[in-house]
Amino acid sequence: MKNLWNDADAEKMVADYAKKGVDGDLALRVYTTRLLGGEPRLVLHGGGNTSCKTRATDLVGDEWDVLCVKGSGWDMAVIEPQGLPAVKMGALLKARALTELSDEDMVALQRSNLIDPASPNPSVETLLHAFLPHKFVDHTHSTAILAIVDQEDSKALVKTVFGEKMGYVPYIKPGFDLAKAAAEVFDADPSVEGLILDKHGIFTFGDDARQAYDRMIHYVNVAEEYVAKNGKPNATKAALPAKLARPSDIAPMLRGAVAVARGEGRFDRMISDFRTSDAIIDFINSAKIAELAGRGVSTPDLSIRIKTGPMAIPAPDADKLGDYKAVIRSHVETFAKDYQAYFETNDALDDVKRTMLDPMPRLTLVPGLGMFGHGRTLKDAKIASDVGEMWIEAVRGAEAIGNFQPLSKADLFPLEYWSLEQAKLASNKPKPLTGQVVLITGGAGAIGAATAKLFAANGAHAVIVDLDPAKAAEAAKAAGNNSIGVGADITDPAEMRAAFDKAVAVYGGVDILVSNAGAAWEGRIGELDDATLRKSFELNFFAHQSAAQNAVRIMLEQGTGGVLLFNTSKQAVNPGPKFGAYGIPKAATLFLSRQYALDYGAHGIRSNAVNADRIRSGLLTDAMIASRSGARGVSEKEYMSGNLLGQEVTADDVAQAFLHQALAERTTADVTTVDGGNIAAALR
Repeated sequence: MKNLWNDADAEKMVADYAKKGVDGDLALRVYTTRLLGGEPRLVLHGGGNTSCKTRATDLVGDEWDVLCVKGSGWDMAVIEPQGLPAVKMGALLKARALTELSDEDMVALQRSNLIDPASPNPSVETLLHAFLPHKFVDHTHSTAILAIVDQEDSKALVKTVFGEKMGYVPYIKPGFDLAKAAAEVFDADPSVEGLILDKHGIFTFGDDARQAYDRMIHYVNVAEEYVAKNGKPNATKAALPAKLARPSDIAPMLRGAVAVARGEGRFDRMISDFRTSDAIIDFINSAKIAELAGRGVSTPDLSIRIKTGPMAIPAPDADKLGDYKAVIRSHVETFAKDYQAYFETNDALDDVKRTMLDPMPRLTLVPGLGMFGHGRTLKDAKIASDVGEMWIEAVRGAEAIGNFQPLSKADLFPLEYWSLEQAKLASNKPKPLTGQVVLITGGAGAIGAATAKLFAANGAHAVIVDLDPAKAAEAAKAAGNNSIGVGADITDPAEMRAAFDKAVAVYGGVDILVSNAGAAWEGRIGELDDATLRKSFELNFFAHQSAAQNAVRIMLEQGTGGVLLFNTSKQAVNPGPKFGAYGIPKAATLFLSRQYALDYGAHGIRSNAVNADRIRSGLLTDAMIASRSGARGVSEKEYMSGNLLGQEVTADDVAQAFLHQALAERTTADVTTVDGGNIAAALR
């Protein structure tokens, strides 16, 4: 591992922060914390922490000896000084004399001694940093170190690899007890330059930021070199099918299988992030991959991300794809049953009241293809995949020099079900559409963009499909929530299929279709040329059918139901003069929505339509408004507000109707009118 310290960069950071009133110690602490946090083989998604001991002034001007330690929720790769809250050292050091201290009391002690009461919670390992006498302390979960400590005889191996330079601390759950034990190991031999924590990671320390950082990189390199020099040949590979299925073939099946059933056709869905590389494939093609996955996580903090470890499933045979859904579901059911047994067995060991987390895997290994991270959001799914890559690296190293033997699941349980983590999870309430994927055609138009933004605000990830890819991307950025834009001519079946394939590639599937795209041509129906009418039908009917077919194909593979929503327009029930080219295919689309409700209701797929009128959009342009108002002999203002409420209806109003239909779990074959009130267009 390369040492990234750069004198010029360090000096510049000190100078820049000095202008903001940040002292040099804290500036260098930020500098090396970022160096550590930017290397995933050391620190990944919240794992690891750093500290420095310095002086700080409180709100009334009193100066204190403090420990500036990484705060909860901060990413070490981009940390700022406020991400290292200052805690009064005196109170922390007095705590060492205690015989016991609960996690809740430990957090209360730390918070009550913050210099700034608005700071985030200091790290759970704050006391360990405080009890060590060094000015700078670094802690990571290096994959190379994990390869050494995830062994049956890890203590002896640590001595072999590091000699007397590193102290060895047996596994203890992070918190007060670990802090005391680590301090006692150091006190027994103050000459050590760091501590190796069994099944956990590494601490290094020093009198200045560079010394602590240099020691971290040095001892990680010692571990890496030992693994490289003493590694065994690669494990035997499993036999693979002659023809492998593609990731896109199995992604919807897998995504549906890991959805959490809540009863009566309701599901908490997951997003899936597919990840592959030569290194991933080489490792997961091992004949013993299922066994390795079953042994657990490489360091306990990963349990918060991927539970008790990955799930491995067989390689998918392209010629037997029809049977593969059952194979996936069988493995998911086994994983869930094993997880429930793990919870019930360990929960029964004390009187603490706990709520079982959902039992679904968060990381699935598929030989021949790669791996899928699962999460309630794309961010969570990507984190699971990131963790999976580091799990592979750690396990590969452990197997190369011995046998991967991580922390037992009984010892893992107290950390996964740590009371403070439970409280954090309980406060994290999902939004109504969290875990769902919506695909919107005509997504860059007024109605499509408004719908994408509203659905994303309610938790959905949006796939915004539009003829103009630049506008689709712009609408996706405006919608937020990791939405994506896709350029496609939806009258071309191949391009429509590609848009849905993109949704599967990025998120694993589709749950909601808003078939919204449309365009209007004017002319009296008896004088309309055949080409214009056919062109309108291609966009205003057949494109809706093509979108619905693709959505249903994916929804059936997922097996978790879904929603088809069609923009049918009031023209479907109340035709306007010279508007037949638009109204006739829209009428067909209205009945198309009802046919889908009839044919797929038994599969939990609902189908509804929105009957909107006079919405300013790419279809109803200023020129069109002028033309339509002229055809009716009214002013433009009267035309746009010509309804029972006397108010103009907007794209946001239509978006609200689509959202209502998406959330109305017991509504299908419905037509919702959004026009301010038009009796002539009311359904009878």
